[in-house]
Amino acid sequence: MSQATPSHTPSTTPTIALPAAREADHPIDPQFLNRWSPRAFTGESLDTATLLRFLEAARWAPSGYNVQPWRFVYALAGTPAWATLFETLSVTNQSWAHRASALVLVVSQQRWLPPGKSALEPNATHAFDTGAAWSHLALQASLSGWHAHSIGGFDRALARSSLDIPEDYTPQVIVALGRRGDKAVLPEALQAREQPNTRLPLSAIAAEGRFPFD
Repeated sequence: MSQATPSHTPSTTPTIALPAAREADHPIDPQFLNRWSPRAFTGESLDTATLLRFLEAARWAPSGYNVQPWRFVYALAGTPAWATLFETLSVTNQSWAHRASALVLVVSQQRWLPPGKSALEPNATHAFDTGAAWSHLALQASLSGWHAHSIGGFDRALARSSLDIPEDYTPQVIVALGRRGDKAVLPEALQAREQPNTRLPLSAIAAEGRFPFD
C-alpha cells in the first residue's frame, strides 16, 4: 500500500511570537489553536501550486448529498486578475490586504438538483457547506506556514458584475492569504487588534437536550 503524501510543508519564514496564548477547554489538536486570522502580511509571493493545494483541501470538505456548492475565484498578487478582486474590498480592508499574496472569492450556489428531480430547488445548506470548505482552506494554509483571513467587507454587487457571477450564486467572503508579517506595517488603528482572538467557553455554546442560550 502506498503512503500518503505529507499534508503540509514546514514554513521557512522566521517565527513571529504570538502576542496572546490560546487555551482549549478540552484536549484538541494544536492546529485548531494555532490557526488565526492576521492582517499583517509580508507581501511574499505565493505560487499557483501552493494556492491550489489550499483549494484542494477545501474541495474535500463535507457536503450534504455531496452537492459541493462552493466555488472559488482566485487572484495572485501582481497578476491582471488581482485588481478586479482587490477593488471590491472596502477601503479599510484595502489598507491591509494590499500586502496579501493572493485573494480568493468564495461563492456558493443557492440551488441544487435533488435525486429524481428535473428542476433545481433551493439548497438550504449551501452557505453552511461552503463555510466548511473555507475552514478546510484556512487550516491547510495554516499547516503549510501561511495564514488566511476571511473578509466580509466587500462590495458584493461589484464582485458579481466584475466577475460575471450568475444570480444563482452568492458571493460569501473574500479570503486574503499571505505570510504573517510585523504588525507595524498595519494602520495604527488595526495594530492593537493584531492578535489571536479567544472564544466563548464551550459551556456557553453547547448544551444537552434543549436550547438554554440567550
